[in-house]
Amino acid sequence: MLATLIAIAVLLFLSAFFSGSETALTAASRPLMHQLEQDGNMRAAIVNRLRQQKERLIGAILLGNNLVNILASALATSVLIGLYGEAGVVYATLAMTVLVLIFSEILPKTYAFKRANNMALAIAPLVNAIVLVLAPVTAALNMLVRGLFALFRVDFKEDEAQEPAEGELRGAIDLHDGEGRIVRHERAMLRSVLDLDDVHVSEIMAHRKNVAMINADLPVETVVAMVSESPYTRIPLWRGQPDNIVGVLHAKALLRAFQAGAGKRAPLEVVALAAKPWFIPESTTLLDQLHAFRRRRQHFALMVDEYGSLMGIVTLEDILEEIVGEISDEHDVAATGVKPEPGGAYMVDGSVTIRDLNRQFDWDLPDKDAATVAGLILLESRRIPEVGQAFMFHDFRFEILRRVRHQITSVRITPPKESGETPKPDKPETSL
Repeated sequence: MLATLIAIAVLLFLSAFFSGSETALTAASRPLMHQLEQDGNMRAAIVNRLRQQKERLIGAILLGNNLVNILASALATSVLIGLYGEAGVVYATLAMTVLVLIFSEILPKTYAFKRANNMALAIAPLVNAIVLVLAPVTAALNMLVRGLFALFRVDFKEDEAQEPAEGELRGAIDLHDGEGRIVRHERAMLRSVLDLDDVHVSEIMAHRKNVAMINADLPVETVVAMVSESPYTRIPLWRGQPDNIVGVLHAKALLRAFQAGAGKRAPLEVVALAAKPWFIPESTTLLDQLHAFRRRRQHFALMVDEYGSLMGIVTLEDILEEIVGEISDEHDVAATGVKPEPGGAYMVDGSVTIRDLNRQFDWDLPDKDAATVAGLILLESRRIPEVGQAFMFHDFRFEILRRVRHQITSVRITPPKESGETPKPDKPETSL
């Protein structure tokens, strides 16, 4: 009887090993194991190899686990029948259920879940040996299972549908712990990288009315003075009408040519110094445009609509700012942007993009049909609002502060309260 009890204890320990191994190997961090393998960790390489062969791994663990559990139950039943007769079957069932549940399932799996990475590395070589030993049996069992499923017309020839890599990455980003400013910025950057293929250049462009352009027919001295006073390095040149862009002038090329030609009587041809303009359609995505910038080794493109009219410009810096946030240097013109106000409201320029607001404040305003705050208001209100009007949509309050002709230039945005209460307007509103 003592030998039988010792055998049952050993079998319960083996059952705990199999249960904990299954949990540890499935719960271990895939990115961490991949990085450890890249760093030369052989145990991590074994873990990754085992996880790639899921059918063999799960089959071997289940086979071993069920084998030891059934054997332990059989031994316990034989002992208790010898002691209590027919009632020993009931006693053995109750006793083994409690023992297996506590010591072979809950305890090992809880520990393995809490220490998944360390435990997976520790038990990987032993589990790998067990999988190799039981490979013929698990292969036969898998063939039998596939045959049974074939009777129900379940096709295993096709690979199982897996989660899209992008969706898995987005989920990992959203689960990134922390609410600090740095953590929020990291999450925003990672999301922006994944959004590059979904955002079009029209959503981040500098509109043509805000683009500094120079008439190519002006005297060279005037052009040099305008370029020197401009905070921009590359400036489009137009001739006849602003839509007729004939080149993109680089300030360094102009100043070098002007300095080299100082004292000479030959006139300086500004257009000859300019690079050929590069026009792109508004439907180009940021990812495609980023690749195009790298391929052409250029940083500046002019965007046109379906009719060929100039809409604005997009630069490499604009795309990088979509990832890392605003990039400023000593020559940048300070933008009014967003100004916080007492009470939790924000004074926002109508030209501020919705993507920037969502990224900065973790808002969830829709940006598919409208790129800017002004565009969103026009889209939702279906009208050109007057100064002083206020609207409620998407749980945000939008109050029109300034308007230049038909363009909304300043808006006060009041986000919803954390408690879920909608802010009450000071003036009559149009509910949308």
